Amino acid sequence: MSIKKIWKAANPKGHLLTAISFLIPIVCGSGFIIAIGMGLGGTVQQTLLPGQFDLWQAFATLGARALGLLPVVIAIGISGSIAGKPGIAPGFVTGLAANEISAGFIGGMIGGYIAGYIAVTIIKNVKVPDWARGLMPTLIVPFFASVISCLVMLYIIGTPIGIFTDALTSLLRNMGTSSNLVLGAVIGALCIVDFGGPINKTCFAFVLTLQAQGINEPITALQLVNTATPVGFGLAYFIARLLRKNIYNNAEIETLKSAVPMGIVNIVEGSIPIVMNDIVRGVSAAAIGGACGGAITMVYGADATVPFGGVLMIPTMSQPMAGVMALLVNILVTGVVYAIIKKNVPRDVITDDSSEEEDIDMDDIKIS
Repeated sequence: MSIKKIWKAANPKGHLLTAISFLIPIVCGSGFIIAIGMGLGGTVQQTLLPGQFDLWQAFATLGARALGLLPVVIAIGISGSIAGKPGIAPGFVTGLAANEISAGFIGGMIGGYIAGYIAVTIIKNVKVPDWARGLMPTLIVPFFASVISCLVMLYIIGTPIGIFTDALTSLLRNMGTSSNLVLGAVIGALCIVDFGGPINKTCFAFVLTLQAQGINEPITALQLVNTATPVGFGLAYFIARLLRKNIYNNAEIETLKSAVPMGIVNIVEGSIPIVMNDIVRGVSAAAIGGACGGAITMVYGADATVPFGGVLMIPTMSQPMAGVMALLVNILVTGVVYAIIKKNVPRDVITDDSSEEEDIDMDDIKIS
């Protein structure tokens, strides 16, 4: 079997995207919790001792603890996607091992693949007596896959992953202004071109890896672009009116009424119906605006400590005005570009009823 066929059968990209789809709700929930807590004056506590913390400290602390377990979550997601339920425990244990030896998010991802494929290998190749078959998915596979994958993480790959992660962190921390501008523009443009699809999720995995190492600007760039883009499409409506253009039909205007508020809290998918009506111009405006916003985020150091939350991320930044500036530029550029390049459309869209089913003529039906 060729390497290409083996790679296709292994489907590592599919398993990663599945795991990220599980990861995102946890990131969103945890991000909102910590953003609310920190935005209202809470701080992350070492421990929550009864009677010695307030509600906002509890929010900030619990959100931070949940985000600290993201390497475990991604390992579970990948391993479970590969091996099903028998892969959950090995992924959990291996993800914990990656966390303990500071292998970070990359360690969690690689550990998930190792745990999942080891579990599948055991399922396919280990034969047990008939009376023990019921124990395979609940005991035998989870136990042996957990032990083997955990030992591989602790004694073989964990240290090299940690060294690589530290090197990547040092490289990014020492980048100059021009490099930050390019990186921010690339992240900003790529993360928005498919509006929450596979490219966005791949970018998300990369920037989340960096945040796990204390580099917050890349994930801030991604999330601010997701926040700004739907608002930019809303601004385009008003700019187009100043230009005496009509760029949205009534259905799209109604969509904007929900897409813009969704964007403010970092849900970009609400603008998909608008983009789908003019994909090339919609994606172009979003990518140009995202590149500008991402570049400003990286250059001026907008560094939200939470990976989700929209405008709620701003209070968690050491330089909130940098985040505000990135948002405003992104919104303005997206709105101006879309208003200019979008063609006029009729406000009222008349539904074509010519495709309705014709009445069935029963006269020609014969029963033999």
